Amino acid sequence: MSRLVVVSNRVADPRKPAAGGLAVALGEALQATGGLWFGWSGAIVEDGTPGEGELHLQQAGPVTLATVDLCREDHDTYYAGYSNGVLWPVFHYRLDLADFDGHYVDGYRRVNQLFARRLLPLLRPDDIVWVHDYHLIPLASELRAAGCCQRIGFFLHIPMPPPPIFAAIPHHEWLIRSLFACDVVGFQSRTDLGHFAGHAIAAAAATPVGDHGLDAYGRRLHAQAFPIGIDVDEFDRLGRGREARETYVTTRDEYARRRLLIGVDRLDYSKGIPQRIRTFRELLTRYPENRNSATLIQIASPSRESVEAYADIRIELERLCGAVNGDFGELDWMPVRYIHRTVARRRLPGLYRAARVGVITPLRDGMNLVAKEYVAAQQASDPGVLVLSQFTGAAEQLEEALLVNPYDTRGTADALQQALAMPLAERRARHDALLRRIREHDVHRWYADFLGALDGAFADQVRQLTLERRQRRAVAGA
Repeated sequence: MSRLVVVSNRVADPRKPAAGGLAVALGEALQATGGLWFGWSGAIVEDGTPGEGELHLQQAGPVTLATVDLCREDHDTYYAGYSNGVLWPVFHYRLDLADFDGHYVDGYRRVNQLFARRLLPLLRPDDIVWVHDYHLIPLASELRAAGCCQRIGFFLHIPMPPPPIFAAIPHHEWLIRSLFACDVVGFQSRTDLGHFAGHAIAAAAATPVGDHGLDAYGRRLHAQAFPIGIDVDEFDRLGRGREARETYVTTRDEYARRRLLIGVDRLDYSKGIPQRIRTFRELLTRYPENRNSATLIQIASPSRESVEAYADIRIELERLCGAVNGDFGELDWMPVRYIHRTVARRRLPGLYRAARVGVITPLRDGMNLVAKEYVAAQQASDPGVLVLSQFTGAAEQLEEALLVNPYDTRGTADALQQALAMPLAERRARHDALLRRIREHDVHRWYADFLGALDGAFADQVRQLTLERRQRRAVAGA
């Protein structure tokens, strides 16, 4: 059968589910087909030559991991410069934080050309190539220019901005043209799909064809929303593990007199964490019955701390948390527990389960899987309430959450009060509907739907092989 080839900026061992992200999402599909995972090794060669990088191959069970080193110049222009200094802020609607240095785009294209050169000799004629995320938008175009004829799909994990914002990128037409080298392009939400189609029609005179087709640059592209999900069963197993159970019991006992709200994010300006702290202050101000009663636990994992914008947001966040605790705290009650470090994934289900309210309020997010993990972790008999930003891809699916505008501090505080006071029967009804939805649209459906659009016969084979692998594991564990 055909082999799945996954290409992403970073590579992880799919045998280790704790790696999260794509390793969890695509591990079974890769292992079922003896696939190849290609990307940057994470190594930076200080005296290396731009556009060159050593290829490394290693086996991770049936999966081949192929990685390429980057020199300092390529890392600073491709990764830090263009990917995270231009595309990340613009795609999250933050033009004010973008650095449109013309030098960056040269490195971005150079590394995508390097990846194409190193990947092409590794491909087999019937491979299915699936490229992931904003770091590699032009990769399909570079592969085609080098003679690649295999089926190529691309999935954008972050939001797609509307045409007026996207058009601020000096090379925006080149990026759109590059995506038309793919056979299928996927987005997290219908909103993102609409933004892409609108820009393609306006800037490239693309012609819509049928439900998902766009014709431009002499090619027909299949563009569709494929909302990513979580592996609900895997997360449930994680929640029944020793560390999750210990975390739940410890947190429950420590805060036995409190009602917990929880936020778990990377420290990133797109996550709306300062706005969340201001909202919690508004909750305590307008609803004083929550004083000495409600506690917000905010985990903000370190992220790109060498970048000035991230250093600024950390300073702001620490100031806001200190002000809330100083103004409202008691000797035996700290309103905000702020944790600036990564909490092990195997402990998170216990934290989620202990929290009466999950506060997931990014200013802009492609999907946000924390929202789905929070739902999956709840006890059906006494579930918590999800308060979710309307500006996440998840909001299109999780309609039974309390949807909020995170810029509206007062309105979001009202929603937090509604969540804290919600009757058990309503909490159960909302949770039951949310859980059914995340099970229906889980990670397995995500990759099956995408691969089905890219190559239906291949997707059917992957489903069958994955089912057989699960059955063998079930028998072995019996």
